[in-house]
Amino acid sequence: MTILVTGATGSVGRLVVDHLLALGATDVRALVRNPAKATLPYGVEVATGYVAQPDSLDGALDGVDRMYLTSYTDTAAEVLARAQKAGVQHVVSLSGERESWWGSIVDDVEASGLDWTHLWPGEFMENTTIWADQIRTTGQVRDGYAWSANAAIAMDDVAAVAAVALTGGGHVGQAYALTGPETLTRAEKVALIGRALGRDVPYVELSREDAIAELSKAMGEYAEWYVDGESQQIDDPQQPTTTVADLLGRPAASFADWAVRHADLFR
Repeated sequence: MTILVTGATGSVGRLVVDHLLALGATDVRALVRNPAKATLPYGVEVATGYVAQPDSLDGALDGVDRMYLTSYTDTAAEVLARAQKAGVQHVVSLSGERESWWGSIVDDVEASGLDWTHLWPGEFMENTTIWADQIRTTGQVRDGYAWSANAAIAMDDVAAVAAVALTGGGHVGQAYALTGPETLTRAEKVALIGRALGRDVPYVELSREDAIAELSKAMGEYAEWYVDGESQQIDDPQQPTTTVADLLGRPAASFADWAVRHADLFR
């Protein structure tokens, strides 16, 4: 069974490759834009292509049975049409719920004629690296809505679930809402990063406008969208699901453990 991983050098896709190999998958094909720069494990077949350019995928799709579809909304429908024509049977897609900003992928996947599994992760723990420069240079975090709370998930856990869905049975037609194991406020996350660093890192709460200005340094035009999203999780904090534990047979990584493993990102 040949499994194609699109976006195989991306943040989640690269981890999907590793988890497929850990599960014993022997025919993994990685779609990359530049094979010369791809550092993939021995035994992984490298195919050149890019989901933003669907016509580059035709050769890469030959003989593929299952496919991990990275979250690129603009061309998802055309990529899926080419996959269906090439004989792909099952697609595992990374997106958000149908009403989210990347939820159009859900409709494209379900209209493709392929068997499908949706992965709907909450905010990635890795998103907290938007604070890294502040922590390194000022020793504090300046951001909005300190009590905005969610159940962030590690990208590695998302990738592990993707690999299980790509290699096992019983996942067709499932939409998996994926979270970490606990709901934490933004201030609590910063405190845990500080604990991992061995020092106190204060959270300085800013107004909406000042928070947008501060985060624009790291996020550019997306800062306003991001800050406004924070505000929505004050009165309606995201609650954790048990989906990762149910599918992997182990707990999802906690933010505290993630912060310890990735402390060098903030040091």
